[in-house]
Amino acid sequence: MPDSVVPHPDSARIADRLPFLLRRNLVLRGVRAFFDARGYVEVETPYAVPTPGEEVHLKVFSTERAGADGTRQPLWLHTSPEFAMKRIVAATGLPVYQLARVWRNAEDSRLHAHEFTMLEWYRPAATLDALMDETETLLRGVLPPMVRAGGDEIGIAAPFERLRVADAFHRYAGVDILATQGDAAALARAADCDLRRGETWEDLFFRLMMARIEPHIGRIRPTFLTHWPASQAALARRDPADPRVALRFELYAGGIELANAFEELTDSTEQRQRFEADRARRRALYPGEAGLDWPMDEAFLSALDTLPPCAGIALGFDRLVMLAAGTSRISDVQWMGEG
Repeated sequence: MPDSVVPHPDSARIADRLPFLLRRNLVLRGVRAFFDARGYVEVETPYAVPTPGEEVHLKVFSTERAGADGTRQPLWLHTSPEFAMKRIVAATGLPVYQLARVWRNAEDSRLHAHEFTMLEWYRPAATLDALMDETETLLRGVLPPMVRAGGDEIGIAAPFERLRVADAFHRYAGVDILATQGDAAALARAADCDLRRGETWEDLFFRLMMARIEPHIGRIRPTFLTHWPASQAALARRDPADPRVALRFELYAGGIELANAFEELTDSTEQRQRFEADRARRRALYPGEAGLDWPMDEAFLSALDTLPPCAGIALGFDRLVMLAAGTSRISDVQWMGEG
């Protein structure tokens, strides 16, 4: 290279991260081989959609589609391909997976990026236990037997821990979390902590999760935190054996939340009611904020009634690569960082 030519700073940054990025490619090939061998069909769904999702606290990116006739339609970059993928399962009955780019605004930290890759898969007839088994097998196939994260050495080869949320709160916070559900003052008393001004039961639940539960789980081996309170069901169905809880798990390893999974709700009436409640809460929490209104995804709701019993999971692919590569920053495993 001539002396007068100065490399662009991006070149040096990419070169420095090349070992992490090559590991990303290895994990990517391993993931595809895993699902192909199990008979899954890889799918692709649109990124710019009329309905980006319904999670209360996620911020979205807006855009616009211009037609040749001059018409304009507001669209959003999806926060997950979940709605579209479930429509495919409802139409075909096939197990499907996708490595999708997703966007979440106002998220930026060593574990978060505004744009990242989500690995999602949906398996008809699977239970929550079967999905945990499959997730364990996937991680053992693409990760080394021991990984380092958050100062911990975490064993991947041994069986992962499976811990109910209620048991975790009893063990680490001394609280019967299900007995307090919906009553913020009762939860504060049980946890021996002050209730902050305007704090709801959900707010306090997650404050206790972060302060008293998460520091203790997934530190020696990955932990599936299962059977969440029904108020945190999202798109999961309730447990027929205990309607106080939803058939949902999250997966933790070394202080990193890797995945969120459900036995999927297939009742469109109940799902619509949940969406309407989420919309009301979002408007109450963020009054006057632009870009919060979008059409209800009627195609998704219509498909729910023909969705076969199944389980589905969203796993942060970049975070999986972080574990494989032994780095603590998501930017290390993304080919091009945010500009």
